[in-house]
Amino acid sequence: MSRVIDLQEVRFRAAVKRGYRNWVSRFGEPFGPDTRFTDMSMETLSYLAQGKDKGTFYLYDLIMNLKGLGTGFEFNELTPKNKMVVIDLYLFVLDQVRFECMKRLEWIERYPGEAHALAELIDQYNDLAPRLQAKIPELSRTHPGYDKYRELNTFDQEGFIRKLIPKALKAVEDYASTR
Repeated sequence: MSRVIDLQEVRFRAAVKRGYRNWVSRFGEPFGPDTRFTDMSMETLSYLAQGKDKGTFYLYDLIMNLKGLGTGFEFNELTPKNKMVVIDLYLFVLDQVRFECMKRLEWIERYPGEAHALAELIDQYNDLAPRLQAKIPELSRTHPGYDKYRELNTFDQEGFIRKLIPKALKAVEDYASTR
C-alpha cells in the first residue's frame, strides 16, 4: 500500500531543522517542531529574553528560515517589507519568551500562547497573533503588586505587566549567571 506524504509538512519540518541548526550548537539543547518555551532551559530563555545582539540573531534566523526568507545572516539584505515582517514576528516571539521567564519567576500564572510550539507561533503568526495579543498574561496572586493589578482595567493591566519586564530581565539574568 502506498503512503501519502504531506509535502507541506515535510517542508515545514525541514525549515524548522534549518532554523534551529544554530540554536542546537549554541544552546546545546534539543529543538524541533514541537518545542515550546516550557521545554527550554532558563539559560536559553534568559539569553533570548535580553533582546540583544546574538539573541536577536537566533530569533531572526529561526523566523527567516520558517518564513522562507533565508537565514538570520541575510536580515540586512531583506526588502523593507520583509524586514518589517521579521521584526513584527520577532517582537511577538520576544514577548512570549519574556512572559515565559516571568512565569518561571512565578510573577505570572499563565500567558496567552504558552500552549503553542515556538515554530507554530511563527508559522501561524497571522492566525494566532491577533487572538493571543488580545489577551494579557495573568499576574500571580503571590506577586506583591497583585492587589493593585486587580483594581486596574484590562488596558492598564497590560501596561502593569509590561512595566515588570525590565525587572524580570534583571532577575533572569541574575538567575542564569548564578547557575
